[in-house]
Amino acid sequence: MTPFGNDDAIGFIGLGVMGSGMAHCLLRAGHRLHVHARKPQVLQAFADAGATAAASPAALGRSARLVFLCLSDAAAVEEVLFGPEGLSVGLAPGSCVVDTSTIAAASARAFGERLRARGVSMLDGPVSGGQQGAVAGTLNTMIGGEADVVAACRAPMTAFCKTLTHVGPLGAGQTVKACNQVAVAGALLGVADAIALATAQGVDPAIMREVLLAGTARSFALEKHGQRIIDADFAPGFRAVLMRKDLRIALATAQDAGAALQGAPVAEALLDELVQGGQGELDWSALGRLVQHKRKP
Repeated sequence: MTPFGNDDAIGFIGLGVMGSGMAHCLLRAGHRLHVHARKPQVLQAFADAGATAAASPAALGRSARLVFLCLSDAAAVEEVLFGPEGLSVGLAPGSCVVDTSTIAAASARAFGERLRARGVSMLDGPVSGGQQGAVAGTLNTMIGGEADVVAACRAPMTAFCKTLTHVGPLGAGQTVKACNQVAVAGALLGVADAIALATAQGVDPAIMREVLLAGTARSFALEKHGQRIIDADFAPGFRAVLMRKDLRIALATAQDAGAALQGAPVAEALLDELVQGGQGELDWSALGRLVQHKRKP
């Protein structure tokens, strides 16, 4: 596949918390950006910033050879790709879709097969690094797909990525993203337990955290989320309802593969308790506060 460059029009659909930052990075890098959004005010804001507004995914597909998606779930991705005015209606053979959403690996593979039948390539490239990383262009991307397609898309993706790692065939990116969410959920549970133990013993959790940060317990979760839990600062961030969705994807993937995860089910249950309690829009680190309120029967 011929590499995509600054002369190629690029499309972006999914201009939410993460996608808006990524799309602005592409604009700052000088790319000719075409965007579509359901909310007129979002579309207008990007038009004012220099992007070209498209009335539908199909219309965007007729204008761009490379299109990025950043959507909430597999159902939204399928609708954008294959709905009545979906991207697949407008994309020409030789085009490419890079889906940065977090969905199941099986869904990514199925969507890729449907696009391949139309002569369109697909990569799954979920990202990590949060809203700040999206705005700053410092996200980490784990990408699945054919090597030549990854190479063709690499230059535009550096507008919003600090690192881009090709991890295997289509669907592998989603598998690695599921691993990431499982690992960070386990780390946060450990931090929440440590804060609960310190508090129960009358030790200042802030002092405990400083001591642990100087030793082998140091971690991103302790540094970032530990402070959030101590300060009870749960403004999102990454919302609890989305982390619950991600862990459910990981658990379903593990079940299909015959892997019996141990920590992720506990984290998912706590996140579900948050969501069911009307706190799903808080940052997912609010599960740390939930742990503080647990008492032995």
